[in-house]
Amino acid sequence: MRARGIEMASKDCVKVAVRVRPFNKRERDAGSRCVISMTSNNITIQDPRNQQNSRTFTFDYAYWSHNSFSRNKDGLFVPEEAGGRYADQANVFHGLGQGILENALQGYNATLLAYGQTGSGKSYSMVGYGPNKGLIPILCERLFQFIRNSQDSRQCQVFFSMLEIYNELVVDLLSKASRSAGGLRVREDQQRGFYVEGLRRVPCDNAVQVEQLMEQGTRTRTTAATHMNANSSRSHMLIIVQLKQIFSKECITKQSNINLVDLAGSERQRSSGSEADRLKEGTAINLSLTTLGNVISALADMALGKKVVHIPYRDSILTKLLQSALGGNSRTVMIATLSPADICYEESLSTLRYAERAKRIQNRAVVNESPTERLVKELKAENAKLLLRLSRLGQEGRKADDETKELRRLLTHNELQIRAIQTLWEQHLQEALKDWESQYATITQERRMMQMFPYIMNVNEDAQLSGVVKLFIQEGDWDIGLAENSPRALAIRGLGIQEKHAVFSNHQRRVSITPVSGSKVIVNGTSVSKNTELQHLDRLVLGSNSTYLYIGFPSERSGEDWSRYDYDYFQSELAAAEGIHIQSLCDNQGHRPNQTDPSLLAVFYDYIKLMPMVTEANQMSKELKKGVEFKLEIKNLAMSDSKGHDLEKEIAVRVTSVESKQVWMWSKVKFVNRKFLMEEVYQQEVVGGEGADRAPLPRDRDPFWDPLEPLHLGSAHLWLQSLAFRIPLEEQVEVVGPEGTEEAILQAQLVPCSPTGLPLGEDDILIDPSELLGKRLDFQLVLDQCCGLRWVKEVRKRGVQIGFQVFDSPQPLYSPAVWHNVNPLLDHRVQFTSLRTSQELLNYLQSTALVLELWGLQVSCMDGVQMTQEDSIIIDKIRAPEKMAEETSGSDLSTSLRALHHDLEQLRNTNASLRKENSALRDQLHSARNGVENNRTRQDRRGSLRPSCDAEFAKALKVFYHSMTSVRGQLQRLRRHKPSEEADLLGLRLFVDEHSYLLKDFAEQMEQCVTTLKQDVAAIVRRKREKSGIWS
Repeated sequence: MRARGIEMASKDCVKVAVRVRPFNKRERDAGSRCVISMTSNNITIQDPRNQQNSRTFTFDYAYWSHNSFSRNKDGLFVPEEAGGRYADQANVFHGLGQGILENALQGYNATLLAYGQTGSGKSYSMVGYGPNKGLIPILCERLFQFIRNSQDSRQCQVFFSMLEIYNELVVDLLSKASRSAGGLRVREDQQRGFYVEGLRRVPCDNAVQVEQLMEQGTRTRTTAATHMNANSSRSHMLIIVQLKQIFSKECITKQSNINLVDLAGSERQRSSGSEADRLKEGTAINLSLTTLGNVISALADMALGKKVVHIPYRDSILTKLLQSALGGNSRTVMIATLSPADICYEESLSTLRYAERAKRIQNRAVVNESPTERLVKELKAENAKLLLRLSRLGQEGRKADDETKELRRLLTHNELQIRAIQTLWEQHLQEALKDWESQYATITQERRMMQMFPYIMNVNEDAQLSGVVKLFIQEGDWDIGLAENSPRALAIRGLGIQEKHAVFSNHQRRVSITPVSGSKVIVNGTSVSKNTELQHLDRLVLGSNSTYLYIGFPSERSGEDWSRYDYDYFQSELAAAEGIHIQSLCDNQGHRPNQTDPSLLAVFYDYIKLMPMVTEANQMSKELKKGVEFKLEIKNLAMSDSKGHDLEKEIAVRVTSVESKQVWMWSKVKFVNRKFLMEEVYQQEVVGGEGADRAPLPRDRDPFWDPLEPLHLGSAHLWLQSLAFRIPLEEQVEVVGPEGTEEAILQAQLVPCSPTGLPLGEDDILIDPSELLGKRLDFQLVLDQCCGLRWVKEVRKRGVQIGFQVFDSPQPLYSPAVWHNVNPLLDHRVQFTSLRTSQELLNYLQSTALVLELWGLQVSCMDGVQMTQEDSIIIDKIRAPEKMAEETSGSDLSTSLRALHHDLEQLRNTNASLRKENSALRDQLHSARNGVENNRTRQDRRGSLRPSCDAEFAKALKVFYHSMTSVRGQLQRLRRHKPSEEADLLGLRLFVDEHSYLLKDFAEQMEQCVTTLKQDVAAIVRRKREKSGIWS
């Protein structure tokens, strides 16, 4: 019930702690760098891409648990040196848990929230692992220790509840009854506030019982997650410890709720930002965490004095239940856990910002008094009055039998009520003891079987849920699958699990597994289809993603550390089987192992994280008969931008229609959103009743379907440097796909030309590109033919077109679409014009490549492109500085008029300059005819020598540029030349020999090009000196 404060509420800010965990195995193997430092309560995080960019935050508590620790003989992680900076579990409890416990004992509600990305150490801090107990078990131990030591002064009653919120459904993790499809309901009471209707409250009188309840809740959570195909990192776990202290002498009862909340992972989705899914992220999977952020932001603004109209407590289940903890009647502490690795920079920075907002929230906590104890006091007071009246009646000696009988009846009734209230706790405890006995028998039986038989145990993404389910393989044959009715069956649930999925055989102390036809079984990363003998610590994947570790006979166990075989180990092993591991990615990009690119690490982690999700999506598509397949791809693995710099690598999911062969490409964010929507559809149509009497899902609401969009197949680079010298270029360029595959060969030309489109001759080649400044430049891009289109080879009815964007053109341009042809003739010619060549354009030509993008099923678009009178596309548009403000603020019509006037003015100036040039030429011609003979002869020598030398230089440069084309191609072949992953020592030797030959060939070609250019230039200079001393 909502408590009555026996003291005035005072403002109390939320206390915030930050804890930095050690590197995990993946981060250590990849050579991750620590980007977080800590001084006192100040946390500094550094941007790994920019060493000068760092942010510093200050919090109430800061715990450094990253390094400087060791494991003692009891298995506890402790500081390497006494008084060291490492914060162990006891240190964290002393700073946070002790305060929570003291607040509860004083009668205040207390809340502890754990926030951070998945794998950042939330569960370790809250629950712990092995002997390193977390805040919750230590707090319960200290609570019952205090109760034992204070039995003389008070009577204490402790109730324990445990629930999970997943996809806005509340699941009671301690309930004996079968789980309802819609979960438990959250209701609101005027006195109690929001509460979960029907949530089981289990009485406890020692810490061991609490640990057993947590184990039971964890088992229920694991089973529910497998049954619902749910991701535990997306669920919130709430533990509610209700403490009631009865002070008999003072006739006071203090009642407090301790809320211990392990929030879902706070992953910050990385996205290109250019894509919006037609199906908004309407799934409720992120609603609670998003709403919690909105509530914290609103409360933080309120604390800063800003006007806040509405605080959205009612928008999610989580925020309803945490209303008192955030801005209400509670003393609240938040612990934000961080990974210090460079690849987690974005998520860690987001967590720190979130925590910084939370510390501004102000609560108003009061000491709570139980209404039940008030009732006992009121009944006792009423009984005292009744006894007084009875004594007075006896003293007066009056005959009042009826009144006396009524008073005695009321007195007896009140005594019975008091006795019922006071014995309610004992009855609850007795009922709970029966459950303890049953659970203890089950636990004892399981421990005994672990010492007798081999077994498989579950491995979950959440380490707290791993090892909870154990299936024992006793002597003989045992069917494993969905079926539960057979006496020799091991029942499991999950996507892709058949009624009878496989058979375990245990004969003569040898255990093997035999898959049933059509079922999916993977052993140590390799799919198996026949009888396979199992060895101790083999990894099994059954169905889509049910992961188990095989534990052999007790005699085969030698005390090795099983913890390294975690969920990431399973997924990395599966990825390696597909040829994806961090070393191969680094080799493809030319990185040494100790110089791993953080972006490659992020891609690798995204890949192994999405692998099971893709597998599950494929299984749901199969069971729902959607006819689409999902496949992970690494986007931009072998692609570069127009400057030749590598593009940022990203994970994408290729979606293919099995029947029509239509293809979509989804970003990571889009796929994750769709995956949760698919789960909702799957739950409704399959798990919820085989889809009976349900209308088919409309296509526009189907998460498996999308409208067709153009697909980026790959790109080629056509370097523009030759245009700065007005030298034509003709090349065959390779179109490289996102994963480095050859998609096509494209024949293209760059042709310097006149305004009317006539190609320029060799006499127009420039020695110095700066001669172009301020002058008009025209050139044509010619796309001749595309050969060997892999996209069309796969499906003949497909089409392609080429997209490109030159300098400051407002949008990409596209060639006409061509269809049904593997080697289509494009015959596409586009002319570009710079009316006055700027230094910016000149720099662009000399340092940039034109990226030619190959698109599948692309639609041409030419809107908004400005053309000259000769149908040439205008680039490098010049705007006078004094007119920029007018152009920005004016209407479209006035802007167009000004542009026309500007073009007209330029044409007039050009016309005037041409007239002057014609006049000068006429004067020169007249003087050449009528001048002195010696002057005429000397002028002829100069005039003939200079054009002749320029032409020779132009020819030499043209030869050099054309020869460099083959050199550039050889360089590209060298970059792509990699050894086979399966190569043995002999294969590596052959690779080294071949690579040496390619390097030698590259060096010879380069030397020949440079030598030829030197020889040509030397010959030109020698001829000049022989003919005349003009250029000395």
